[in-house]
Amino acid sequence: MLVVKNISFRYDKTRVVDNISFKVKKGQVVAIIGESGSGKSTILKLIYGEKDLEEGRVSWCNKKILGPKDKLIAGHEFMKHVTQEFDLMPFTTAAENIGSHLSNFNPEKKKKRISTLLNIVGLSDCANTKVLRLSGGQKQRVAIAKGLAAKPEVLLLDEPFSHIDSYKKRTLRRGLFDYLKSNQISCVIASHDKNDVLSFADYVAVVEEGKIIAAGTPEDLYKDPVLPKIAAFFSDFSFINGKIYYTNQIKIVPNSKQKAIVSKNYFNGKDYIVEAEFESQTILITSSKPIKKNETINIRFDK
Repeated sequence: MLVVKNISFRYDKTRVVDNISFKVKKGQVVAIIGESGSGKSTILKLIYGEKDLEEGRVSWCNKKILGPKDKLIAGHEFMKHVTQEFDLMPFTTAAENIGSHLSNFNPEKKKKRISTLLNIVGLSDCANTKVLRLSGGQKQRVAIAKGLAAKPEVLLLDEPFSHIDSYKKRTLRRGLFDYLKSNQISCVIASHDKNDVLSFADYVAVVEEGKIIAAGTPEDLYKDPVLPKIAAFFSDFSFINGKIYYTNQIKIVPNSKQKAIVSKNYFNGKDYIVEAEFESQTILITSSKPIKKNETINIRFDK
């Protein structure tokens, strides 16, 4: 089990990680979500031992993770950290990058392992392409495969799909997280994308200014977001009389004492988001069809 207990860290005099604690069981996926600058990436660096803790402790299977003061070279054999900078060798091929963490003792076994990982990240046709010729999204996928190459017990992912095209992300997410689960690899992912979290994380910690402001399963946080900024992570919403309503929780009905005036429509693929004015504030409603501007509609709030 990976245990992060009461860790804190500051740059100069500014505390950017403040008393963070959580646990990751074998094979679990824990997501750290929050806005840019909230401390997500720094938390991963502290877990990896890239920076020294000001307070607290990080351990894996009761073994303390050491920082630069106690360990000259950051990192551990059982843990890999996939950063936003990719950490690739640009003048070698995708296959050579992935294989750089693998032993040459059994060339056939190494070749098979590289082929498996290229297939997981959807880059089999780029095996012999030099990294400098790959797109940002392709480089990110090579970095993920490289992180998996030596079969780590813990994988740290920092915004792992941020450079990847939307139509590629869906397949890659499913393949990657299925692989992690089936191989019992513990994962901590820092992300600002709900699609990295909702279907795949076992536990989510919401971070703001280095502190955890909410934590729980994705389903619990979605159903009871507590704060508007948490609801905003998952979906469009309206904040009315101190309550949070997602767009599908405001219904358009034939008759109601509560009325709103339509101002705009946004097509989102399967339906429309209708923007309307209700009691001098803007609300958002899911509708199966667009509604004419300035039309008065009857609404009902469901929780």
